[in-house]
Amino acid sequence: MTFIVVFREGLETVLFLTPFFINDAPATIIGAVFGAITALTLSYCIFMAGMKINLRNLFYFTSILLILIAGGLAGYGVHELIEHYKEIGVNFGWLSEPAYTLNIPSSSLLHHKNLVGSILAVMFGYTVSAEWLRLIVHLSYLATALPSVILVYKKR
Repeated sequence: MTFIVVFREGLETVLFLTPFFINDAPATIIGAVFGAITALTLSYCIFMAGMKINLRNLFYFTSILLILIAGGLAGYGVHELIEHYKEIGVNFGWLSEPAYTLNIPSSSLLHHKNLVGSILAVMFGYTVSAEWLRLIVHLSYLATALPSVILVYKKR
């Protein structure tokens, strides 16, 4: 299987470089050699940096990051369900009412539809206004998942 994957990549490289080789052979050869040297250098640097990384800490922090992202996705999914059910006439009562509203103008970078806010919204479920159900689901997920991961890593 590995042979097939490596062979395929080599064949793709040849197919991509052939038109350039026909038009300008010396420049294509020089570019291919510099590309190979750069790839080998980067691979070696990544390998050496990877040997120094404590994998336990890496997986601990990435696990926490993934839990924060998943909590945001769960909250955003609930928000979308609330909006969908509003359109078809289903009312969740107080659960679909805003739990909080931040006084952040829509022109601010921190608004969830602008640069910084949109990154936080995608990564962690940040919003300037959230419904009660969204907040309950988001915080419930974080309250169950974060302690379990922290306990697993602290146990060993």
